[in-house]
Amino acid sequence: MDINSVPQDDSTTYASMKKAIYAAGKNGKMQTVGSSGWDVEEIATKAALDEIENSIQNAYEEVKFKKKSPLYYHMYDARMDLLVLAQSTGFFQWTIKRHFKPEVFAKLSEKKLLEYCDVLGKTLDEIKTIPEDRDE
Repeated sequence: MDINSVPQDDSTTYASMKKAIYAAGKNGKMQTVGSSGWDVEEIATKAALDEIENSIQNAYEEVKFKKKSPLYYHMYDARMDLLVLAQSTGFFQWTIKRHFKPEVFAKLSEKKLLEYCDVLGKTLDEIKTIPEDRDE
């Protein structure tokens, strides 16, 4: 991309910040240029954020209706999925899936809960519950 072609569409997802983009300068060498965004990127980012929000809301409802443990909600609320949570905790994916079952989660040792707390940035009390009301 040429230095003069770097998008400057004032994307709202950039929150008035700039993103470094590599572009070819006058002499043909690559350099970084600040970009205020690109309309297509903004649309894609907003769609991804909407999908994340839907996943969080669905997880909240699953926990609220006692189909899943609070861990399930906290995983999505931290913008993680099963693979990322497994990699972060060192637990196997199948183990975490078991921990999504409310009756299994209720019997977890404090040591395992603290591992989840550390990865998800929650306290012991927070990891065991979900918020009463979830503002969207």
